[in-house]
Amino acid sequence: MLVLLRRKHTLYAIALGTFRVAVVLQGVALVELAMAYGRLPLDNFFDTLNLCAFLIALVFLFVLWRYSFSSTAVALFPLVFVMTLVASTEQPVATWSNFQVRDAWLIVHIVLVLAGYAALLLTAVASVFYLMQERRLKSKKASVLLEKLPPLATLDNLISVSMGIGFVLLTLGVIFAVTWASVESGTRWIGAPQIQLALFTWLLCLVMIFLRASAGWRGRKAAVMALAVLGCAALTWAAHVGLRPALAP
Repeated sequence: MLVLLRRKHTLYAIALGTFRVAVVLQGVALVELAMAYGRLPLDNFFDTLNLCAFLIALVFLFVLWRYSFSSTAVALFPLVFVMTLVASTEQPVATWSNFQVRDAWLIVHIVLVLAGYAALLLTAVASVFYLMQERRLKSKKASVLLEKLPPLATLDNLISVSMGIGFVLLTLGVIFAVTWASVESGTRWIGAPQIQLALFTWLLCLVMIFLRASAGWRGRKAAVMALAVLGCAALTWAAHVGLRPALAP
């Protein structure tokens, strides 16, 4: 997250080291579960998700060792973390000991998600301006309004910054949401359509970050992708606030 926000790689070595330790510990836990069950722990959704996260982590470490391709960590670290976080919710936890803490946790989740959506909106607006400015430069047509837009490099940098901030805020929002929902209702929240849509939106944002950081997506491709993520985020918001009754005739 610090890499996305500040574009500094000083803490990457520490993050990579802790990631390796976590993979080893997760592998030990899987072996212990397999020995206890007498078979691979693949009985339900949570076991499968846990094993899948472990295999993704192994693939990342292999690619890093074989090809020194570390930029995929921007996408895979958050993905593996969220997958293992969801998998860990299989075990029931104690209910809220204080309703004020419960409400505060939910408020923090809502604020983080809305702030993330605001950053994505800024990304989409900058993307639209980028497409307009690019089209004007290619057509070489004079336009008083479009000439006042920032240069393409400035707009591209704004897209990168707002995109990174939006993804960080959404990731934190997902973490708070999973934790709150697990304490509130156990694992029943996983099957809710609006929750699945929210996780899909986060995953789409993760893909956008990965393509920009690893595949070098800039310009038109990144702008179109940002607009697609904003559209999906709007659907997620509508699903959560329940606009269907208001839109019904």
